Amino acid sequence: FKTMNWNVDEFAKNIRKDAQLKDGFNCVGFSQGNSLCRGYIQKYNDPPVQNFLSVHGTVSGVAGFPHCDPSGLLGPVCDAISKLCGDLAYTSLTQSLLFQADYFRDPNRVSTDAYKTYSELAQWNNEGNTVNATYKANFVAVKQYIMIKAKKDTMVFPNEGEHWGHFKDGSLKEVLPMKETKWYTDDLFGLKTVDEAGKIQFDTTEGDHLQFTQEQLTGWITKYFV
Repeated sequence: FKTMNWNVDEFAKNIRKDAQLKDGFNCVGFSQGNSLCRGYIQKYNDPPVQNFLSVHGTVSGVAGFPHCDPSGLLGPVCDAISKLCGDLAYTSLTQSLLFQADYFRDPNRVSTDAYKTYSELAQWNNEGNTVNATYKANFVAVKQYIMIKAKKDTMVFPNEGEHWGHFKDGSLKEVLPMKETKWYTDDLFGLKTVDEAGKIQFDTTEGDHLQFTQEQLTGWITKYFV
């Protein structure tokens, strides 16, 4: 019941209190914890994040309730819930009350003035009414991004968001991979820059949300951090 920005600010305060992190650190996020890592990078990155390991993360936002795919078995119910969420999500009040609402990205509303004005995620993406050059500069300063996607994720919708993709504007069915998104082609917050510099790595797990082994986690850290 606190905003993404509030949580990021608190996270930054605690990072800066830890003398062991003064020269930089690796940020490892699980699920919505990745929104903390991403927000810290873009808003602060001081001390700097060296490597960012995102495991099944909400970095691109979500377009529906957990376990509620509008195109699935409970489609009519889930679609109605998504429409209701969209109507309520993009107000100054809603965005100030709930962390999860702050990373809700409704593909049917991303072109609206309400989304561009009030969505915290829109500001981080530089797809709002203003552009924050610091967010982009901090994003490209990270040494490496490691993005882990769960192939059968039912929590993050669409799961391609775990690899920086999202739904095509106006659709809850057609998913755009990272390189076809506007935030990549227009390099809104630095994603294309870091990709072309070879600083994004992609990996997958076979199961559902946060289903991975200790060996897999150790393997990612050993492979990408060491």
